[in-house]
Amino acid sequence: MIRDKIIEALQTVKDPEIDSVSIIELGMLEEVEITSNDVLLKLLPTFMGCPALDIIKNNVIKAVSALDEVEQVEVKFIFSPPWTSNRVTELGREKLKEFGIAPPPRHIAETGEWQADCPYCGSTYTTMENLFGPTACRSILYCKSCKNPFEAMKPVSTLM
Repeated sequence: MIRDKIIEALQTVKDPEIDSVSIIELGMLEEVEITSNDVLLKLLPTFMGCPALDIIKNNVIKAVSALDEVEQVEVKFIFSPPWTSNRVTELGREKLKEFGIAPPPRHIAETGEWQADCPYCGSTYTTMENLFGPTACRSILYCKSCKNPFEAMKPVSTLM
């Protein structure tokens, strides 16, 4: 089935800043529309104004265009529904840890506070070093157990 081949092709499109995690695992794919041999893909950006969107778009077009059944590919970034960090798949969460980034927490306190476990040792004894990490979607934390700094993917929720 062509839809399955498209999903398989999209699995090869990695986040340009975290090259072990695909856009499928990040939960960015919202909709696939197939008309004859034309494909429209609707993707949800993880953050508004993400500088990697053009790269992702080009990589998606390249990956899906390589399928024999596809003649034309269009990619649209949509903002409704909004992407939330709950869309990251279990496999995506594991791959973030393997890359050294704590996956976004599943639950956020009513105060907006959140806790990230160390991706290296699994300890909950961590502290926020800087809310602002190398990208808009990550913060820098420090593990007091294994003494390693690490990045954590910020939680994004419609409740915040």
